[in-house]
Amino acid sequence: MIQWIHSPAHKTVAHVVDRYWFLLKEHDSDIGVAYPELFPDTAAHLIIAPKKQEYKYTCEAITAKGAGSHWLFPHHHTYQMDHSKPLVIVGVKFKVGALYSLNLPIRQPAVDQVCAVNLQELLDNIAVDETEILKKARGSSEACCAVLDKILLPWIKQGGDDKHAKLTQRALSLFNDVPISNLGEVLNCSQRTLERSFNRVTGLTLKQCKSINRLEMMLEQLYQKNAKEIDWADVAYEFGFSDQPHLIRYLKSSIGVTPGEYARQRNLTIDIYGGVGMS
Repeated sequence: MIQWIHSPAHKTVAHVVDRYWFLLKEHDSDIGVAYPELFPDTAAHLIIAPKKQEYKYTCEAITAKGAGSHWLFPHHHTYQMDHSKPLVIVGVKFKVGALYSLNLPIRQPAVDQVCAVNLQELLDNIAVDETEILKKARGSSEACCAVLDKILLPWIKQGGDDKHAKLTQRALSLFNDVPISNLGEVLNCSQRTLERSFNRVTGLTLKQCKSINRLEMMLEQLYQKNAKEIDWADVAYEFGFSDQPHLIRYLKSSIGVTPGEYARQRNLTIDIYGGVGMS
């Protein structure tokens, strides 16, 4: 289903946008799972779709549905999606916390929300044609990415990073190398100051963000392995769990299934459509 994934070519756009991606399902045979699940994610996505194409995201007793382009904001919970019908989507994946510095009608940070969006209003009435963007995506990934860079650039230029955004970006750059408890010291600020700025920009705590990132890395690794090849004790050790039962409880609370169930089902898309998954 995933046709292509590309990074923005323009440096200014790439400061806030992580990647563009294109998803296409023309027939029922194009997908193995009609109702895939979407695990927690720290990034926001702008989903560009035909005006009449319906979308539906379900989390426990809550359902968000509509038609056309929409925002999928960072979320702590797993969503079930309706991909039972043919669909075509161009996605814009933003970097963590990037929307804080941009001009949005929805107050940031927004978390655990799916909201309809009018692209022309969002981009200050620049002429935006979803049909043309999706047509270019089918024909040429490079041409589509060039159009996306062009229409997003004026909007992005209106934004600017304040001290909270800059501190958050520095913290994120150190996430893989420095324990959370030491980040304030490394960044020459109090831990409380760092936590407050990070939450103000991302809507997440440092611990929540790191936990979701760890979940994403773990699921991506598991997705690429055959169920019989997985040694759950090794997985628990590699990702910092005290033991296998701790890993089982963590996955059950995070995505609603045990490790064994996940290995059998493989119905979680990786990295919000635009990554490893559903082929």
